[in-house]
Amino acid sequence: MAKTDTQAAKKKTSAPKAKAKPSRSGEATKAKAKPAGPPRQPGVERRKNHPSRAHLGFMQVILTQNIPQGQIGDVLKVRPGFARNYLVPQGLATFATQANLRLLEKHRQRQKALEEARRADLLNLAAQIAQRSLTIEANANADGHLYGSVNADQIAEALKKLGFPVEAEHVRIEGPLKELGLYTIRIALGQEIEGEVKLWVVPTHTEEGLS
Repeated sequence: MAKTDTQAAKKKTSAPKAKAKPSRSGEATKAKAKPAGPPRQPGVERRKNHPSRAHLGFMQVILTQNIPQGQIGDVLKVRPGFARNYLVPQGLATFATQANLRLLEKHRQRQKALEEARRADLLNLAAQIAQRSLTIEANANADGHLYGSVNADQIAEALKKLGFPVEAEHVRIEGPLKELGLYTIRIALGQEIEGEVKLWVVPTHTEEGLS
């Protein structure tokens, strides 16, 4: 009977002690100490520069080179595999991310402003050319037929002498001029803007003719 009591006492002594539970007041203190921040929005920054998800089996890319399907700056819908395996690795396109689309829009606005300024300059140039006239001398017979001819190169050179930046390809004439007389010459300046200039083709003055 004594042996049984001793064994029971040992079991009571070896029993594990219960862990002390933290007080609720301590947890409240820690919660108050932690500063409250704005709610997390995972993936927002990543999505700004992440390719748009494929929709109905297609994704958007921005062309950086001219290809049969479009030109530089065009936004195309293509198959994801075609974009990832060919267009982007070859440097022909870039993914149409939000950041890239914003850059494209800014570029288009700058180009539009430059084109409008260029158009205004061309309109002003056309108005100035219309206020002037050209005179080119040429050898001709008594009937007014030229021994040679007056061509676009000569007309452009005459305009340059007056300070107008006009090249031969801007001059619109239906073949060389072969008669003396007054002509109205069209000048295609670009952006569908044309000007006109009056051209006098006169006989060459010689000392014999002046005597």
